[in-house]
Amino acid sequence: MLKTILLATALLAPGLAAAQQASSPGPTLATVRARGALSCGISTGDPAWSQPDSRGVWQGMDTDVCRAIAAAVLGSAEKVVWQHLTGQNRFPALGSGQVEVLTRTTTWTFARDSMLGLNFTAPNFYDGQGFLVHAESGITSSRQLDGATICFVSASTHELNLQDWSRSQGIRFTPVIFADKDEARRAYESNRCDSYTGDASQLAAVRSAFPEPARHVLLPERISKEPYAPSVRQGDDQWFDIVRYVMFGLVEAEELGITRANADRMLAESPSPAVQRLLGKTGDLGPTLGLDRAWMLNAIKAVGNYGEIYERHLGKGSPVGLPRGLNDLWTRGGLMVSPPMR
Repeated sequence: MLKTILLATALLAPGLAAAQQASSPGPTLATVRARGALSCGISTGDPAWSQPDSRGVWQGMDTDVCRAIAAAVLGSAEKVVWQHLTGQNRFPALGSGQVEVLTRTTTWTFARDSMLGLNFTAPNFYDGQGFLVHAESGITSSRQLDGATICFVSASTHELNLQDWSRSQGIRFTPVIFADKDEARRAYESNRCDSYTGDASQLAAVRSAFPEPARHVLLPERISKEPYAPSVRQGDDQWFDIVRYVMFGLVEAEELGITRANADRMLAESPSPAVQRLLGKTGDLGPTLGLDRAWMLNAIKAVGNYGEIYERHLGKGSPVGLPRGLNDLWTRGGLMVSPPMR
């Protein structure tokens, strides 16, 4: 029996060693390096996800994912070219090569994954479609929206979700459809519609940006599941793995207690094999992807771990104030988990 195990190990070892050798740049990685910047698809302006701050610097969950990828690939979170995309042009922009990665609040669905020539990488947020209403309406449940006028954005999952929900609940509504989120928000704010529907996190962010947030209520029901994930073009497995494992690495960093502030100290002092591998002190995680060993160290130092990104833009200390819920670590009852980084 022992001879059998030793023989199997001997046969397996060369394959593992070959798999861990540094990878040469694939087409997308080569393009990004030649340009010296990552072309990243984000929104035209979406509070908490991608929106310019008072200095004109784009901030949000989506922008920080882009910065993490740029830091991992190019060593700097500043080497990003922002491409501001709508619901209509986001997928053509990715397919044509205008962007290397689409992080713009996009739900992972069967049809999108199988029919549009793209691959979703790793979930970075779990959401669900909800309804925002005017507090003065007295509406406290989506069941009270029968006969209502409802605003939403086209080229999204929201229209089909609404149709499924209305049929299952026996509720009639009048749709008011817009091409842009800002148009839909302004229409709702000016009382052109009774409710504005969209993913709940985005509605909460929109509500927080109103002059008087208390005059608007986010109803408790969710009528769909909306997992967000950065997406890349099909056909370049190396680039798919890079984007996927940057996302997983941010989650792993939170689980291991690695933060923006302590990453260098953890690299120098932590005895944990998992910390040493993730930060590049041991192992060849980065070179296996065609990157250097400091890929995740650079990403974490640029934007922090997943929990830090969440708290900065959506968490209790932010204007949005969303609890972690499903977006907490698996060790605390959430869905955020990384495969073993080894």
